[in-house]
Amino acid sequence: MRILWHAWRSVWRRSIGLAVIAALACTAAEAGSLRTNRAKALVPLDEIISGGPPPDGIPPIDRPAFVTPADASGWLKPKEPVLALTVDGDARAYPLQILMWHEIVNDVVGGVPVAVTFCPLCNSALVFERRVDGTTLDFGTSGMLFKSDLVMYDRQSHSLWAQMEGRAIVGDRAGQRLRLRPANTIAFEAWRSAHPDGKVLSRDTGHRRRYGVNPYESYDEPSLGPFLYRGKLDPRRPPKERVVGVAVGEARRAYPFPLLEKRRVVHDTVGEQAIVIFYEPGTLSALDDTEIAKSRAVGATSVFRAQLGERTLTFEATPGGFQDRQTGSRWDFFGAALSGPLAGQRLTPVQHVDAFWFAWAAFNPSTTVWTAP
Repeated sequence: MRILWHAWRSVWRRSIGLAVIAALACTAAEAGSLRTNRAKALVPLDEIISGGPPPDGIPPIDRPAFVTPADASGWLKPKEPVLALTVDGDARAYPLQILMWHEIVNDVVGGVPVAVTFCPLCNSALVFERRVDGTTLDFGTSGMLFKSDLVMYDRQSHSLWAQMEGRAIVGDRAGQRLRLRPANTIAFEAWRSAHPDGKVLSRDTGHRRRYGVNPYESYDEPSLGPFLYRGKLDPRRPPKERVVGVAVGEARRAYPFPLLEKRRVVHDTVGEQAIVIFYEPGTLSALDDTEIAKSRAVGATSVFRAQLGERTLTFEATPGGFQDRQTGSRWDFFGAALSGPLAGQRLTPVQHVDAFWFAWAAFNPSTTVWTAP
């Protein structure tokens, strides 16, 4: 994948464009060694293309090891991005400097089997439950892409799954969906402050990789087109502008990071659900500089229901976090009330994903785009 990316950069700089890259890509039928039942397909097979590596050529982590936050601080800088997940009090952080080299971690958190996933090409980090119809699935990287998105496969049926949707698109499980678990990409220091006794994915993965080095240097330049993407680009926003995409029922809305950065707190209604978005500045991009620790800051988001019990809260940003106007209680990025009359209460997370605009729009073509009033 790294070789292909550097080739793409050279091609792009000579203004040949995405069409050449797409023409060079082989189809899934040419690339696959998986025993996928291709007779059951929800998408055209020629739209699933090879990203270069064979199945599990980007090796998933199947036996993850963890270290303490103190131990991780020796190699993980304070502002570096981690994917934060908490299940039944079991708080874990998965550094993107590791995820970008493996893309999938098959883990069990709080007793729940989960797949922790990251697609660098879409900048989408998502966590799914691995139980489907009573069966616990194990996931690998297929080496293929759909709309530039990571295509996973389950080792039980070899069905192909689109990571942005958590949906099986080809194979015996076609049409089935994985349950999405709330997770946030946030700076390591912010996660550590909220979860001092949490666990951090170790660099001891069983593989030799240049953890901390970004093989997709400058990939997140907002105006540049995506890699190995054959679809039309939605012109409403720059292709690789970061957005937080929110899903409530059938309603979809995208919130551009540049607008969130100016507000820090956004209240809105999506699908008749009152929501609040918190924006926290400082989190570094994983896809900018060759060395992630030297990348530019892009910030982070979390999304919650604005209701707490029978009350709808309104929030404002404060130097140390967030505060609701109704009670003056102080809240952190993760939706926990730290002090005030509501101390100990938690907001309910809303399904969302931080991703590049092109990817969110490709999988959610009916999405609206929030604009500041």
